[in-house]
Formats: sequence, C-alpha cells, structure tokens
Amino acid sequence: MEIKQAVVLAGGRGTRLKPFTDKNPKPMVLVNGRPFLEHLIEMLKENGIKEVVILTGYLSEKIKEYFGNGSKFGIKIKYSFTPFLDENKIENESGLRIKNAQDLLDNNFLLMYCDNYWPLQIDKLEKFYQEHNTDVIITAYSNKDNSTKNNILIDDNGYVIKYDRNRTEKNLNGVEIGFFIIDKKVLKIIPEHNSHFERDILPKLISKKQVSGYLTDHKYYSISTLKRAKLTEKFLRPKKVVFLDRDGVINKKAGKADYVKNWSEFEFLPGAIKALEILSQKGYDVYIITNQAGIARRMMTEKDMKVIHQKMKKELEKSKAKIDGIYYCPHGWKDDCECRKPKSGLLFQAARDHDLDLTKTIFIGDDERDFQAGEVAGCKTILTESKKSLLKIVNSLI
Repeated sequence: MEIKQAVVLAGGRGTRLKPFTDKNPKPMVLVNGRPFLEHLIEMLKENGIKEVVILTGYLSEKIKEYFGNGSKFGIKIKYSFTPFLDENKIENESGLRIKNAQDLLDNNFLLMYCDNYWPLQIDKLEKFYQEHNTDVIITAYSNKDNSTKNNILIDDNGYVIKYDRNRTEKNLNGVEIGFFIIDKKVLKIIPEHNSHFERDILPKLISKKQVSGYLTDHKYYSISTLKRAKLTEKFLRPKKVVFLDRDGVINKKAGKADYVKNWSEFEFLPGAIKALEILSQKGYDVYIITNQAGIARRMMTEKDMKVIHQKMKKELEKSKAKIDGIYYCPHGWKDDCECRKPKSGLLFQAARDHDLDLTKTIFIGDDERDFQAGEVAGCKTILTESKKSLLKIVNSLI
C-alpha cells in the first residue's frame, strides 16, 4: 500500500494570525518569501505524493489563484470548497469539510493541517500503518523538550488510548500534530451535518481500538501564531548540515575495550582535517555525535573528554576548520539511555537545539550503530570504509 494523495485542511480563518488573516487565508503566510502551503506541497512532492486535495473555506480564491491545478509545482492539485455555515460566518468544521470531499478521495489518504510542518517520511508512516492495521493513524510529537502541553496517550504497542483536546488529563505522552493516514471507510461515520473530526470522530474510533499513534522525536513547527511562524521560518531556512561520529571518522580509534582518554592518545585520521576544512569553506555546519562509554566505565572523566575536544577544536582552527557543536553520550552499554547510539537521541537533541530538519542532513559514521541511529532520525547516512575516508566522502558530496 502506497499513499499517493494528501488532503490539507485549509479552510479556517486563522484569527491568531491577525492582521495578516484579515485579508489573506492562513496557509498563505509568507515563510522565507513563499506561502507556507508551498513549503508543505514541496515536502509532499519529495515524499512521492502525486495529488493534493485542498479543503478550502475562508478566502479560498486566493489559495486557488496562487496554486492553480499544481502544474507549476509539479503536482496535481484539486479543491473542495465548504462555505461558512450561515450568514454570521460561523465556520464549518473539519469533519464536514472531509465529508464534502469524499468523491475526490483515495481509499487511503494522508490528512494534514495547513499550519503544521513536520519532516514527513511517508515510507515509515506507511509501514507503521500496515503493521497496526487500524482505520486511522495519528502522528504525535513526543514533546521531550516540553515545548507545549501533551494531548494524547499512546501505549507501548503503538495504539492510542486517550485523546484530550483540552489538554487537562495527566500522564499523556505526546502532542497530536496531524499527519493522519485514514482509511476512506471512516467517512461513513462522519455525519452530513457540521462536525469536528478530532473532537467528534476520533474518540469513537479510539473506543473501538481503531486508532494507532506514530510517536516521533522530531520536533514539529507551526504557523498557528506569529511567534511560532518566526521559529518555523528559521527551521525552513535552507541549511547545510553534516553530523560526524568522532572515533574512527575524525580520529583513530583506540583498541578494543579501550578509549581515547587524553590528548596524547588523540590522532587525526589522514585527510580528516582537510575534510573539515572543506566543509567549513563550503558553509556546512558540523556537529559531532559520539558515544563515550569510557566515562561510565571510569577510564576517563567528562573533564578529560572536554579537554580533548577543546584541543581538537583549537587544532582545527589552525586550518580554518570548525566544529559547531559536540553531542556525546557518557553512559554505558547497560544504562538504557536514549542518547547512546544506535539510538538517535543525540541527533534529535541537536535538531531541537538548532532547529534542524534531520531529513535534510548528512550523518557520516563508521559503525553499524551510526547507520541505525541515522536511519531512525531520517538523516542521509554514509559509513566510512578502509577505502572510503571522510575526505573521500566529503569530496563526493561537494
């Protein structure tokens, strides 16, 4: 099963974005010089989506005038317009908008909000959807930075137990961010009159155990308020980012069961300094992602490691090469932390700290654990080999 159609809810008034939305629909907010909706459509196209159905309402003509049939964006675009409910301009809600579009919808489709951006990896959502065999899957952010209040509870098996739009319940573990995959048969329980999909329909499906939850550590971004729109603009600004493992990529590895414990044991690999110099010259931000279990094993201290990193950076500066950040896991094999590779916690932390889209970054490592961490995070991941050094990889990228 492949999802080839996305449906975008884009009919609301966007009152929190006034005064812009006095004369413009919310998804037309400019982000880095382009309407936010254009960024969403570009992402959908990159994920192999062939058709977008935009569910319009407020000032729909401005969306249609800009995007047309989608030909200039390389994707097919259709529209389903739902007018205001009455002369007082009360909005029809998401349930009725979806119901009104039923003749345009595929048997399985991706439903999205027009004001949220999350680095979509449609293949992972499709796999999750097939494994859980529910009528709906919801994407939820794990909210490990506590940037907002949770509103959903997903159990250890990936099924949604509770959905609280008012965000008053305790012990919730995620924030619903849209990006639903929906079986079209769900439309049979959506009434013909005005209804809200999340408020009225989802609880019915949850009670029947027909909603699964894809929990992601990758932060989502939004234009729901002007403050959030500013952060989203930073996130969507084009960046060139490379993550590097340290031992075995930048410097020579220590022997088995040993670690680089002090600067005298640190030895740059051939070509590594030149590779970092090239990355700096070409405008890449470079972050190190490294396991340092020698700290947990008391073979070295965090202070020892930080001295190594200070001297390493100072040495690189002589060649005008730079490291923009170093993320390390000091834990041991049995600590069950989220930061030790092959887990991806350090990559997600760096992404949150610097507003990075991990699907547009490169991770270069030397070990299967690096590959696994990069794969989960969505990075393009490359491993060094005996005949493929960091310098050769960098030269192939530039």
